Amino acid sequence: MSKDGADRVAAWLRANPSFLAERPDLYRLLTPPRRIHGEGLADHMAAMLDAERAANRDLAASARAEESFVHRAQRAVVALIAAPDAAEAVSQEWPALLGMDHCALADEGAPAPHRRSLPPGTVQALLPTGRDTLLRDDPSDAALLHGEAAALITRDALARLPLPGAPAMLVLGARQAAALPRGSAAPPLRFLAAALAAALSRQP
Repeated sequence: MSKDGADRVAAWLRANPSFLAERPDLYRLLTPPRRIHGEGLADHMAAMLDAERAANRDLAASARAEESFVHRAQRAVVALIAAPDAAEAVSQEWPALLGMDHCALADEGAPAPHRRSLPPGTVQALLPTGRDTLLRDDPSDAALLHGEAAALITRDALARLPLPGAPAMLVLGARQAAALPRGSAAPPLRFLAAALAAALSRQP
């Protein structure tokens, strides 16, 4: 069968999901995905169950990662409230609390302790107007944003800081991609950025 023909058959079966269930004899005519035990029908049913279990495992793992990131973000904000120096708390305390390999306040202002200095225009280039968060795999500019930790970073997250003055952003980096789940990382990132901006605005 040609690819176009196979695609049409697949599309029709997706639109009529009960077709095979209503005609179980057709299972005997199909080649099983793999042999498990018993006759062809049992093979197909077992393969279908395996696929469902795998999908459910992936969904559950994703949900756990997202929930964990939310809880980690909450712990980080609690620590920030008590910190005398917000930028220091981000660089020294947040990596352990968030399960990251690197956390930093990065801005385009004058160099300052516990901050990463960025060339002018960097924040706008990475987070253009209308975008306040960004998740990336294997960032090409890891050395600029993560410094000595760059070689460890496989996924990073950026969040614009709503501050007056020089453009600034929160930078998180992890060697394990699951530490920064793609599914719903944006709300916790915005929460962290807002909390950090509020803490910085209270400092002299």
